Amino acid sequence: MGDLHIDAYFQPMPTVAVIGGGLVGLASAQELLAGGRFDRVLLLDKEPDVARHQSTHNSGVLHAGLYYTPGSLKARLAVRGLRAMVAFCREQGVAHEQCGKVVVATEDSELERLATLLERGHANGLQGLRRLDARELREIEPHARGIAAVHVPEEGIADYAGVAQALKRLILARGGEVVLDARVASLERTNGGWRIGTGRGYIDVNTIVNCAGLHADRVARLAGEKTDVRIVPFRGEYYTLRADRASLVRNLIYPVPNPAFPFLGVHLTRLIHGGIEAGPNAVLAWAREGYRKRDVNVRDLAEAVTFRGLWRFIARYPSVVTYEVARSFSRRLFLKSLRRLVPELRRGDLVPGPTGVRAQAMLPNGDLVQDFQLVVRENAVHVLNAPSPAATASLAIGDEVARLTEAAAGVLLPGLAPSLPHNASHPTGDLNGR
Repeated sequence: MGDLHIDAYFQPMPTVAVIGGGLVGLASAQELLAGGRFDRVLLLDKEPDVARHQSTHNSGVLHAGLYYTPGSLKARLAVRGLRAMVAFCREQGVAHEQCGKVVVATEDSELERLATLLERGHANGLQGLRRLDARELREIEPHARGIAAVHVPEEGIADYAGVAQALKRLILARGGEVVLDARVASLERTNGGWRIGTGRGYIDVNTIVNCAGLHADRVARLAGEKTDVRIVPFRGEYYTLRADRASLVRNLIYPVPNPAFPFLGVHLTRLIHGGIEAGPNAVLAWAREGYRKRDVNVRDLAEAVTFRGLWRFIARYPSVVTYEVARSFSRRLFLKSLRRLVPELRRGDLVPGPTGVRAQAMLPNGDLVQDFQLVVRENAVHVLNAPSPAATASLAIGDEVARLTEAAAGVLLPGLAPSLPHNASHPTGDLNGR
């Protein structure tokens, strides 16, 4: 991309700026360009390159939509997004594999929940799902132990960093612009749309699309959005298996989600470029981009601990929250969780691995926003909640965002501002929010 000339953006033209260069922002910009209804599409990101946070700080799983409430945005966009992502990877030469996964029940109390997962998967349109007995499970994952399982053949793994770079190339090839090192510091309504203040100057645009991920609530508030949603960062910590023990896991081994905790639980995942990851847990991060235990951002921490929703969340799940914190500091406890799935694992098999931070939207009553949440205003669309499976679903989310953006900007009916709902969002309850 050439040098950024700020003065060029003061011309009156229907311009859309996508704020945030993760997979959802990249996919949204690409879909907006594909639609051809905007004269100029800009992607703004505060980092020196795209996809520096959630998009590439994850286990690289292609999620198939097994867990999500039928009819929810997550269910609809995960299934559609999975197939779109696989096709995209094939077309763009990005490494991926639909290797399948097993969700394993290790005790009788989990069998009913396992049956519910199977029903949801069928309702969401997944193909090839089947229930396994213990013998059939061992045929797929010889070292896994359980009394039953569900096999999800459409799930897999992908190189999401490669996906992000491919999307960036497409945006530039289609005439879009990727503006890096451009932290959004202000958003001001103008007669024609918005004036965006960045560290590189001011940019005038018709419409904004907020895909800021870990900072989506802050960007929404800069735009005047009055929302109770607060992004609370949860750090997920991984171990990797020693190379000589990687054969204990062929592909993806997951537990049946625990209804006592709103996250999925630690699991074992083969990586697209080799190796096995084990995790993640879920603990409060002391910074929205806090990938190490010692990372502290005073503003981020103050916002989290003064948010009453966090304390109500902790009060609702005290024992599990305490256990997650303890497991963060104890390899023994982490191993105990993993050995429920693969009993042959030993303490020496685990090597400290990478971490990620999940941008989880939370409400003041302590509830997590379970579904993707898209809020539409005149000349603005805010993606306020897009945790897992957003990487898998990013192309489908981008298509949805582009459609909503065209309506918000009035480009479907030139000269007319569409009548928009006060809050076009889609809350729902998913099994463990994943």
